Amino acid sequence: MRNKWLPAAFLLTAAGWGANQFSSLLGGYQSEFGLSGQAVTGLLVLYVVGLLPGLLLGGPTGDRYGRRPVVFGAITIGVAGTAALMAGVVATPWLVLGRLLAGVSTGAVLAAGSAWVRDLSHPPFGTAVEDGEGARRAGVVLSLGFSVSGLVSALIAQWGPNPLVIAYVPHLVLSVAGLALALSCPETRPREVQRSSQASGIRDPRFRRLVLPVALWVFVGPTVAFGVLPAQVAAEVRGFELVYAGVAALLAPGFGAVVQPLARRVARRGERAPAIVGLLAMTAGLAFAAVAAWLVRPWLGLFADLLLGIGYGFCVTFCLTVVGHIAPPSALARLTAAFWVIAYLGFCTPLVVSLLEPVVAVPVVLAVLGGLALVTCVVVSAGDQPDRDGQERRRADHIERLRDAGVL
Repeated sequence: MRNKWLPAAFLLTAAGWGANQFSSLLGGYQSEFGLSGQAVTGLLVLYVVGLLPGLLLGGPTGDRYGRRPVVFGAITIGVAGTAALMAGVVATPWLVLGRLLAGVSTGAVLAAGSAWVRDLSHPPFGTAVEDGEGARRAGVVLSLGFSVSGLVSALIAQWGPNPLVIAYVPHLVLSVAGLALALSCPETRPREVQRSSQASGIRDPRFRRLVLPVALWVFVGPTVAFGVLPAQVAAEVRGFELVYAGVAALLAPGFGAVVQPLARRVARRGERAPAIVGLLAMTAGLAFAAVAAWLVRPWLGLFADLLLGIGYGFCVTFCLTVVGHIAPPSALARLTAAFWVIAYLGFCTPLVVSLLEPVVAVPVVLAVLGGLALVTCVVVSAGDQPDRDGQERRRADHIERLRDAGVL
């Protein structure tokens, strides 16, 4: 079987589903339990609190002991987290536990699972020959689960019975089915883990100058789309607030998954080209989001979501591809985890906006964010040129990784 990466990718989809199934239910928790806006956005951010240790432990553990056991254990933790969220209708503290466990689970799967899918995509396990293809596959399948879960949860919450329980059932089904399918996937960790040089990790100039500034924007777009804008235009969608939030949760990360193959083609024009396109789209999306919030225009908010999704898709593809170029197999999960740690700081955006709202209007905050995204684009694009040296470097890195994997 030459598509061994597919079952592992299904687990990434399940992890993405578990990460975002909660977001479109925020309005339901507000109305059901009388929680404040800051309380529910705090629960959204609480996920990041669990995510960081999951990433920081999952990456090194996956490199040292294997991707497979880390992913299987993390998915099991995710199931426990979802069960706790279902119990949240009985006692609110269960929501806190559930969000923390969801973060731990997603963090570990992102770190070790992304590396696992990448390894299974390339020789000797897979047939992918283009450098970076495995990393892009991981990004697409994660975005798929991340986007669809928000809409499904919202539809169940809008019209289903006992919605704050039933909305979590799909994640349990996906997780159990994914574990069963992935039993056939082999371990891919290199037999001999070599000590990586400092230049092949976080201290690599490409990570600090390219990945770091772009990663900070990866989740700003999606979280503005489903964590900020729906509340700002709720007055114009009365009775369908949850559905609107679900559509927003689908559009941004979903469209981000759709454009990732296009980002791969854009990358042929230069290593930084996807980052430039992504940050420009992010700037435009935040500008339209500011106008939509100011004028209370739901349709304009959905258009902003599409632009924010383009920004998300191009930025995450760029970052994962560069990380794949930098890291040897023995450090891939560790460096992937470092990227996701930085990227998920963007999940704090709704909380920051809600804290600033009493003193600064939300449209102003969104406009300022758009300006900062544009500044980042200028900084990242400075010195960009035809990437002939980069192509030679990546070719040499690819050959070195094949040697580390025992193919050459």
